[in-house]
Amino acid sequence: MGIIDLLKKAFMEGYATSSITIGTVLICIGCTMLIAVYIYFIYKIVNRNSFYNKGFNISLVIIAVITAAIILTIQSNIVVSLGMVGALSIVRFRTAIKDPMDLAFLFWSISAGIICGAGFAGIAVVASLFVTLLIILFSASFKGSNTLVLVVNTDSHEREDAIMKAVKEFCSYSRTRARNVSKSGLNIAIEVKTNKPSQLIDKLIGMDFVSDASLVENDSEIF
Repeated sequence: MGIIDLLKKAFMEGYATSSITIGTVLICIGCTMLIAVYIYFIYKIVNRNSFYNKGFNISLVIIAVITAAIILTIQSNIVVSLGMVGALSIVRFRTAIKDPMDLAFLFWSISAGIICGAGFAGIAVVASLFVTLLIILFSASFKGSNTLVLVVNTDSHEREDAIMKAVKEFCSYSRTRARNVSKSGLNIAIEVKTNKPSQLIDKLIGMDFVSDASLVENDSEIF
């Protein structure tokens, strides 16, 4: 049986058997790696966080391969499977996943490893294509506009109206998020959406009563 026949059988009929051979392991790990690398690039493309976490993205590939190896091993021996269950039951992961999309990609990676390890790489490929299609459709249908956070320091809280007037001149959306008043002046944080960030900053800095102004990227979206 040639390489083409082995791959065809792996995708169409499954390759998981009670006896593990080197060929079975290579096919399983190879198929899992291809799908995991595909997940890697999809995550890199659709990720919209302020700071792209390359380490998390690489971990998606590693997790998929490790999961496939575990599932493949469990199928071969009932004693090994019981040992695996006992060993994995004491593992605790305490890293918080803040973005729901990161959690979805993590589950996608684990599922791809499980499906490939069970001998159904074809199902993993089809499922991955459908997941990608869903990501594209929902991203296009519910795409919001990223906002910025404008932080302004001034000498008095009485200057807020003048600041907001300048903000509305250059921003299509604005909302005050924080207002800190002290004896030395006012610190105000405003969520804004603008196509003219440089002009907005120049306008504020040009005011005599504004000591400094800065724009910070924000992950939240408005619709």
